[in-house]
Amino acid sequence: MTKYILVSGGVVSGIGKGVIASSTGLLLKTTGLKVTAIKIDPYMNIDAGTMRPTEHGEVYVLNDGGEVDLDLGNYERYLNVTLSRDNNITTGKIYREVIEKEASVNFFSSCLGRDRKGEYLGKTVQIVPHVTNAIQDWIERVSKIPVDESGEEPDVCIVELGGTVGDIESAPFVEAMRQFQFRVGHDNFALIHVSLVPDMHGEQKTKPTQTTVHSLRGLGLLPDLIACRLLVPQPLNPATKDKISMFCHVASEQVFGVHDVSSVYHVPLLLQSQGIVEFLDKRLKLGVCPDNKNGGKGVSEEMKKKGMELEERWRDLTSGQERLFDTVSIALVGKYTDLKDSYMSVTKALEHSAFRVHRKLTIQWVESSDLEPEMQESNPKKYHDAWRAVVGAGGILVPGGFGHRGTEGMMLAIKYAREAKIPFLGICLGFQLAVIEWARNVLDISDATSAEFNPTSPHPVVIFMPEISTTHMGGTMRLGLRPTVFEPGSEDWSRVRKLYGGKGKIWERHRHRYEVNPAYVDKLAASGMNFVGKDEKGERMQVCELRGAERDAVILPTGHPFFVGLQAHPEFCTRPLNPSPIFVGFVAASCGPKVLEAQIKLQLQTFVPPHPTGSMVSEAELKSASEAIEAAAKAKANGIQGDVNSDPESRHMNVVQVVNADM
Repeated sequence: MTKYILVSGGVVSGIGKGVIASSTGLLLKTTGLKVTAIKIDPYMNIDAGTMRPTEHGEVYVLNDGGEVDLDLGNYERYLNVTLSRDNNITTGKIYREVIEKEASVNFFSSCLGRDRKGEYLGKTVQIVPHVTNAIQDWIERVSKIPVDESGEEPDVCIVELGGTVGDIESAPFVEAMRQFQFRVGHDNFALIHVSLVPDMHGEQKTKPTQTTVHSLRGLGLLPDLIACRLLVPQPLNPATKDKISMFCHVASEQVFGVHDVSSVYHVPLLLQSQGIVEFLDKRLKLGVCPDNKNGGKGVSEEMKKKGMELEERWRDLTSGQERLFDTVSIALVGKYTDLKDSYMSVTKALEHSAFRVHRKLTIQWVESSDLEPEMQESNPKKYHDAWRAVVGAGGILVPGGFGHRGTEGMMLAIKYAREAKIPFLGICLGFQLAVIEWARNVLDISDATSAEFNPTSPHPVVIFMPEISTTHMGGTMRLGLRPTVFEPGSEDWSRVRKLYGGKGKIWERHRHRYEVNPAYVDKLAASGMNFVGKDEKGERMQVCELRGAERDAVILPTGHPFFVGLQAHPEFCTRPLNPSPIFVGFVAASCGPKVLEAQIKLQLQTFVPPHPTGSMVSEAELKSASEAIEAAAKAKANGIQGDVNSDPESRHMNVVQVVNADM
């Protein structure tokens, strides 16, 4: 039987439920258990695909193309698992599923553009039980999906409920979880409630925690553990812990503190030191602790060994951070720097790579529009501060984004990196802008641009992909894990290929609507812009790279120590213990050529693809599988709809018979 751990939050949102949920899952993995995770987002959106980054944070992309909440990135990174779009539940998804099951066909369903299946057979569809049952069914189904190379069902499922208890939006989910604890049984369900403990002039206040726990209990959910989040470096005082224990009706061992630490990677060890694993082992009868004879099924010796190795590697990672003195400075030139979470995965990929090269990371956040000449006139201080950050950095990174705003500033930063021989990495939009900048300043096509910025441009170096919808934005991009094939002969010189272990084909996750215009590829390549990675048909440019400064003992004017662009988003596949190869190369190059050379040698010996073998398939196989799924869904829908349309009276009689049988 799968064990479920619900992580809820109170008082305020954004206090670290995702990190606590991920850390709990990691600790359970160190015991040898297989762990999966589900994130519940109580908003009406179907997914995060069309949400503004500065409002919601980054849109995280999964192997299957799911556009989901950034917390799923935390789960994948901490737990080293591969999740699917179904691991992110939203109110929109649940309501859509319930509406599609409802019986009659009316104007609302035609507006949705979907056939409704008639599975409720004439009953009144309500929040309770139909919506709450749909939530429970979804959780139970997804919790059994294998998420790692073992191919086996997970032992534990971490469920994070977004928002805070008491929100109107989360009410159906809270009620669903109240019912769910009885569906799966007391020994298979535990609740961790995360609450803010404010520190006011050195005094830790417990009243907000008391209030949120009382509210939670009033809704039928009793916390097994209370995680007291302190936004200061001081740990939870024993007196505060005892007071929360008394007024929240839990034992003292069920209250633990999570104060600010130097790095989020220390949080698992902070929780472990307070006995969270031992408590959950007893509470859920996991059978993973030697001194707890509680009838749990336990784990195999092989899984125990893997868990111990994971714990040892994690301890080495965190302890090594404290011994780093040399720094590496990266200028991140982006459009959404007002909210750092807009670039969460990029930040994590840089951190993981800095660990690998034994450097402390310093990120210089540069708003790209601050680099543009207009800013020099309107706000000279902002302009000079931005350029000072760019010029002082060891490497320049231009991440993904959409729209024209700030792109001229990005291209100015790219031009500086290219001409000053500063290590550069462009991702998605950054890749496209690197190509446009090259066309403008090397090929002298002064008005070169992207069709995204100027649809009527005479020189669209970047164009809209022909198979992508121009009117529907949600879920219509080129999404998910896609292969990239390296050009023959690139194994001799391409740093990118060497960083990926010298493989001829690699897989990374994509999220884009635009591509390099094939009409300009030959010109670009002839001038020194090398497209070393393409799609399987060789039609879509996916990796660009400038050669090193020396080739056959001849100095190249276009040579560069590290100038790379990827159409993909490699940041979505980074892991703390297995960082993204291209980010490792970029950060290493930002430290110096010798560090880069050492990392290339290491990658050639140790690179292992981070994806499950079954997910690394060709574009043709992806298309075939997608078409088969769509055909099956359409056939099923047409069959049900056909019954309704062919004989409405007969259909009505069937509904009446079922309703009468239930009376």
